[in-house]
Amino acid sequence: MSTHLITEPTTDPTTDPTTPAVTVTDPAWLALSAAMTDEVPVIADRDDLLVTIAPGAGRGAPACFLPTLARIEVNGYHLGGVDPATVTPHRLGDRARYGPAWGLLVHECAHAAHSVWEPPPGAPPGAVAAAEELEESRIEAVQVARRPDDRRWLRASATHLILDESGLTDPTRTLGVSRADAGRAAALLLARVDAGILNACEVEPVARVVTDVLGEDTVTALREIWTAAHATPDDDAEAMVDLGRRWCDALGVDPDAGIDTAHRTPDGAPGTGDGPGDGSGPAAGPSPMSGAISDALRRIDASVAHEPVPGAADGAPAAAPATGPAGDPAAGAAAARVFGPATDDGTGAVATTGAPGGGARDVIAGTRAPTADERRAARQVGRALDTAGVRDRVATRTTSALPPGRLRMRGALAADAQRAAGAMPTAEPFTRTTRRAVPTPPLRLGIACDVSSSMREFARPVTSAAWILAHAAAHTRVPATTATVAFGEAVHAITRPGAVPDRVTRFRAPDGYEVIDEAIAALDGALGLSASGAARLLVVVSDGIFCPTPRAAAQGRVDRLRAAGCGVLWLAPRGPVEPLNGATVVPLTDPATTAREIARAATAALRATR
Repeated sequence: MSTHLITEPTTDPTTDPTTPAVTVTDPAWLALSAAMTDEVPVIADRDDLLVTIAPGAGRGAPACFLPTLARIEVNGYHLGGVDPATVTPHRLGDRARYGPAWGLLVHECAHAAHSVWEPPPGAPPGAVAAAEELEESRIEAVQVARRPDDRRWLRASATHLILDESGLTDPTRTLGVSRADAGRAAALLLARVDAGILNACEVEPVARVVTDVLGEDTVTALREIWTAAHATPDDDAEAMVDLGRRWCDALGVDPDAGIDTAHRTPDGAPGTGDGPGDGSGPAAGPSPMSGAISDALRRIDASVAHEPVPGAADGAPAAAPATGPAGDPAAGAAAARVFGPATDDGTGAVATTGAPGGGARDVIAGTRAPTADERRAARQVGRALDTAGVRDRVATRTTSALPPGRLRMRGALAADAQRAAGAMPTAEPFTRTTRRAVPTPPLRLGIACDVSSSMREFARPVTSAAWILAHAAAHTRVPATTATVAFGEAVHAITRPGAVPDRVTRFRAPDGYEVIDEAIAALDGALGLSASGAARLLVVVSDGIFCPTPRAAAQGRVDRLRAAGCGVLWLAPRGPVEPLNGATVVPLTDPATTAREIARAATAALRATR
């Protein structure tokens, strides 16, 4: 049983002295516990939970969820030295100060919302324990699918949870490199990549060691198991136990013997972990697995430190003030290069030479008619985008015959001439500019599709998602302007700014390099994504596996766009995904049947910039 999901009825502190509850008397911790209790209903989608946060809470874990008591406990140690009296969790921007603690709360809320299944009587204990390991990434995958912004907080708490679950916090224990230990590391870290929480580059050291220990075939089998777990309904206990049994079989572990997921021997002493997860046998010297996990956790911490706070303006990265397209010569040049000379076939699709080095004919495999599901999805996304806009303040110029305002000499002379002629003066020489919020601002939507070779097997959902998003503009009640590009070794225009494609453009994925930075620049220059006066959304459809140079340049552009009020939505295919920091991430499966999730994520991305 995971140490932070405590399901036994004996967790009542009056009957179980081994897991005593912490008595909270400090007014600051009591007030913070009440404040967090106020926030959990929307996170856990239930209103019966109580939260206790204080030093020593958590029943021996960083945090825990007690289903029988409808209670979440968080160890106040993970507040990171922040004075609890200063914590205001209802302010989104304040949560970054104690990101790990807030992530622990979100993780336990995910358990409260989605850890519904219970092991059936007589289930093999080893299979149940393996299923509970798979449950950790499963509930996080479901949580971010329901609430994409929670990804940032789950990432912030990942190191604290993984350190606790892997046993690395115990200085007397060295994590071995047995098959069971490698499987545990895969469940804790690699499965969280496919869950959409961690990035492949962050866990690469662990992936390398796990593959060395288990072999590629076993790792592939384990990935199939945890991917199936991520798609398992919350209440399907039979399926989870069956996946746990398959997990044991893949690792060569007896499902009837039991797996100690807490890495503890029955008497509470640390297990050494060289045997099949049962604490039998010492580890032979320093473990490469421990070093790999420590390296991965450092990478995660470094990456999270630079990620903005979702939904909070004060959490956006600092950047220069927003300017119009003309304020960025590079963006204007990229737009002219990509959307310049073109041939329009009347369908809204565009064939251009794109950037130097490639032609659209190498990327576009033709067009097809949209399916009924795709048309339905476009209407659904369009309706959602109607009310998702950022309420920008728009400048309006008015004139008047009297101050206040700025005097225009031409108007003053005209008024004098009218009076000299004996006519009633109608000239209004004073001008004044007022700024007010627009309740339904226009929408600018830029779509960038990755057509590098790593996206080849996802070409069909990419084409479908691109058409749905571009065609959604035809179903909004507000003025909407969209443009679509494909990027690989070069950037290729697919639809011009303002065109609504009638047919779905089919892509090939032949390229081995990704100029993601130029694709973003072209859309910014063509649509004015960095200029105020409209709701703006950049959508990137990609696995995010880019080379360092274009990735760094693209990250800078995304940071500037977000700071200027542009939302960023990342549609991520299955497998390793490395989205740019600050993007709202949503898994890309079949866009035609997941339009509601795409619409919800697009809305969240737009509102995150308010």
